[in-house]
Amino acid sequence: MAMLLHQLGADIHVLGLPPPTEPSLFRMLSLPLRGAEIDIRDASAVAAAVRAARPSVVIHMAAQSLVRESYRDPAGTFATNVGGTINLLESLRNVQDVAAVLVITTDKVYRNDGRGLRFVESDPLGGHDPYSASKAAVELAVASWRAAVPGQKLATARAGNVIGGGDFAPDRLIPDIVRALRSGEMLVVRNPDATRPWQHVLDVLIGYLLQIEQLALESDPPPALNFGPAEIAGMRVADVIAAFAAAARRPVPWRVEPSPLPEAATLALDASRAVAALGWHPRSQQAAIAATAAWYAAWMEGQPMASWTAGEAAAALAP
Repeated sequence: MAMLLHQLGADIHVLGLPPPTEPSLFRMLSLPLRGAEIDIRDASAVAAAVRAARPSVVIHMAAQSLVRESYRDPAGTFATNVGGTINLLESLRNVQDVAAVLVITTDKVYRNDGRGLRFVESDPLGGHDPYSASKAAVELAVASWRAAVPGQKLATARAGNVIGGGDFAPDRLIPDIVRALRSGEMLVVRNPDATRPWQHVLDVLIGYLLQIEQLALESDPPPALNFGPAEIAGMRVADVIAAFAAAARRPVPWRVEPSPLPEAATLALDASRAVAALGWHPRSQQAAIAATAAWYAAWMEGQPMASWTAGEAAAALAP
C-alpha cells in the first residue's frame, strides 16, 4: 500500500512494529516515509503518533494475521486485532478533518458452515479459530464505533487470500513454495484440497483505494465490502501449487502433513458489490499466480526489487 500511495504523491505516515521477517519487502522498497515504530496495543503511544501525524485518511492494516499463530497465542491475537483497533479508533475521536477511515479485516469474518457458498456482506459473522473470531469482533467494534461517533466516515474491507511478491511470512502457501524452491526441500502442505479466493495484492489494494475515495466523497457509502477474485470458485491449494510451478517453470515437489488444528475446507467471497459500487475489476487467479511467480523469480535472480515493484504499482494505477 505504501508503494501505491507513494506513486500517488501522498504524504505517508506509517505506524507499527518493525518488519517481522527477513527478507522484508518494506526494507527493500526504502520509501521516504514518516512515522513511528510502536505496538498498536499501546494506547498512549498510538494516540501520540496519531496526534503527530494529523491524518486526513487512515488505513488500518495492523494485525496478527496468521491462523496457526492465533491458536498458539489467542490472547495476543485478540489484544492486537481487537484492542489495537479500538486504540486506533479512540485516538481518532479528537482528530479534526479525517475524511475516511478504512479498517481491513478478512474474508474469514463470516460464520462458515462448510457449504462452500459465496459469502456476501450481509451474511452472519463468526469464526472458529482465534484469528477469524478476532477479526469478526473487529467488525462488530467498527459497527459500534460508527454508531457511537456520528459523522466519522468509517468502513471495513474484507479481502480473500492475498498473494503477490514480497510476502515472506511463515505458514502461507506462496512463501512456503518459494522457501522450498530455494532450499531444495519438499514443500509441506496441510490440506491440498482446501479452496480459497486467491487474488493479487495490487488488485486488492486498488480496491481499497477506490473504497476510501467513495467513503470520503459519498454521503451513504457501504459500511463493508468484499474483495475477491474474478472467478466464482476459488482454487484448491494443490491447483495453486501446480499453477505456480508452471509459471515458474520449475517443479514443486510436495507432501501432505495434516495439521491437528481445524481450518475451513472451503471459503469463497461474492465481490459483486465492490465491482458494481466501485467499478473494480480484479485479474484472474491464474494471472495473479503468474504475476506472483514472476516477482519471486526476479528476486531470486537478484534483480532490483524496489524498481520492479514500483513498475508493478505504476501499471496497477494506470487507467
